[in-house]
Amino acid sequence: MKHDADVIPPDEAATLHGLFACRRRRTPHGLAYQAYDDASRTWTRLTWSQAGEQVTEWQDRLAAEGVIPGERVAIMLKNSPTWVAVDQAALSLGLVVVPLYPPDSPQNLALILADCGARILVIEDADGWFELLSESGATFQGLTRVLCRKPATPDEANRDARLKPKPSQAHAFGEAPADPDALATIVYTSGTTGRPKGVMLTHRNILSNAYACLRTFEVWPGDSFLSFLPLSHTFERTVGYYLAIMAGATTAYARAPAHLSEDLRTMRPTILIAVPRVYERLHAAIRTKLETAPAWRRALFDAAVRMGFSRFEHRQGRGPWHIRHLAAPGLAWLVARPIRARLGGRLRVAISGGAPLAPDIAETFIGLGLPVLQGYGLTEAGPVICGNRLNDNVPESVGRPIPEVSVRLGPDGVLAAKGPGVMRGYYGNPAATAAVLTPDGWLNTGDLARIDAHGHVYITGRLKEILVMSNGEKVPPSDLEDAILRDRLFAQVMVLGDGHPFLAALAVVDPEEWMAFARDARVPASPEGLDAPKAKTAALARIAAQMRHFPSYARIRRVALFDEPWTVKNGLLTATLKLRRPALLARFQAVIETLYAGHS
Repeated sequence: MKHDADVIPPDEAATLHGLFACRRRRTPHGLAYQAYDDASRTWTRLTWSQAGEQVTEWQDRLAAEGVIPGERVAIMLKNSPTWVAVDQAALSLGLVVVPLYPPDSPQNLALILADCGARILVIEDADGWFELLSESGATFQGLTRVLCRKPATPDEANRDARLKPKPSQAHAFGEAPADPDALATIVYTSGTTGRPKGVMLTHRNILSNAYACLRTFEVWPGDSFLSFLPLSHTFERTVGYYLAIMAGATTAYARAPAHLSEDLRTMRPTILIAVPRVYERLHAAIRTKLETAPAWRRALFDAAVRMGFSRFEHRQGRGPWHIRHLAAPGLAWLVARPIRARLGGRLRVAISGGAPLAPDIAETFIGLGLPVLQGYGLTEAGPVICGNRLNDNVPESVGRPIPEVSVRLGPDGVLAAKGPGVMRGYYGNPAATAAVLTPDGWLNTGDLARIDAHGHVYITGRLKEILVMSNGEKVPPSDLEDAILRDRLFAQVMVLGDGHPFLAALAVVDPEEWMAFARDARVPASPEGLDAPKAKTAALARIAAQMRHFPSYARIRRVALFDEPWTVKNGLLTATLKLRRPALLARFQAVIETLYAGHS
């Protein structure tokens, strides 16, 4: 690893707060964070020293509550330097941080707060607290204090005494002993197939994982991240937050998703960490623009991608050299420059994780000169298990295991992983822990995989989500769903077929695309048109076009269309925007019965 002098190794940091303290001492005047201030409508900048002052303020507020090491403090804030300050303050006092996703359903938030026994909740403002109380129907008896980033007014505090904090006792706190094996956080899983479980991660788990990632791809002090994935997501927290501190890089906190394009152009990050949906949307936007472009421009774009990817394959040692590669840089510059400009113009690496990224999308960006590295992991592993490298990048794979992590396949083809990032277990749930964690530390990921001769891992499906049709065929629904979603008509899709003779789908349509689709299909553009036979026939034709490379048994024969999105709020998506399949099956049981009416 280059730039070793800039990187803070785990042994020096000892704990996650020790990591922050080391960085503050090393580069006190270096740029740490940038965030948008709504009042002044400008981006503010914080050095590591200034960020440390905010940590001290929150240490005062937490210490005034008489906290004891090991107690749980929940953070329900949007991404910001304040999130960092609260997290670092809590960790310095030996508290266990429980990150919450603000848009999560109130019922799920109440369940997590009760399960972890959080004593303190840090939230944006009193309005958010009263909304949580009202919509969840819970009393939150275990919470003794609710601390607001924007302090509660006297009237608000009178409505609920938990909003009335104790007076700050400046510097009256004592930092906890530096124990790398102490519990640092409890992160609740998304719960796609059942009740969320609290993953217990120690300081050593997370520090070792961040350090291993730095040995997989380099991050320099001059690098900048744009943080927009929620910090409640372990992928963003480990790779986009703690890793940045370890390397001394700068992090800018994006505003709402609606401003992401503008923030990318303004902040001009050098490293982008995102889930596949971000790359899919950008890819779809490029293709939409090309559809109305002259034929010569479409041909030029396709040629640039083909040449660029061919050159990439040669440099990776997987393809021959061609004389046309000499034209690839100039062609990529001509075609890709406006696309790269939309991403800020300075990106040197883009990382994708959290879900599978379609190989053709990765190949498009790589062909245009933007290195996309796909990785793989689980919250239970800290979270990263595998990752591609710049000099060893197989786009259709999730790469090789990161340093100090071992992987193997079980008899059923399920991937298992072992390493210093693997969790201590599930909080208060020894039975669930024993189901996935062996006594010698192997974690059963639940994901089906294969491993090639060079050690690259390929995720082929999720064991619990495999559809077993009544004819015995086994189908991984996520592969089919990813294919269908390449058609812009469909915003969300869930494939059905478990125990049935054929596959069907539930699909939410994109509002703008639906208007044009309805006109072409000659059906009403109103919600009534979604159930029109002509609309379903035309939708099935669109789906079939995306699935022409799948075997015949993996074709969608019936579809139900919807215009109401599936969201975290209505309980149909997890906090990381994955489908809650059992919830969707229950919500649309009557619709599904209609799809399969007359078939057994």
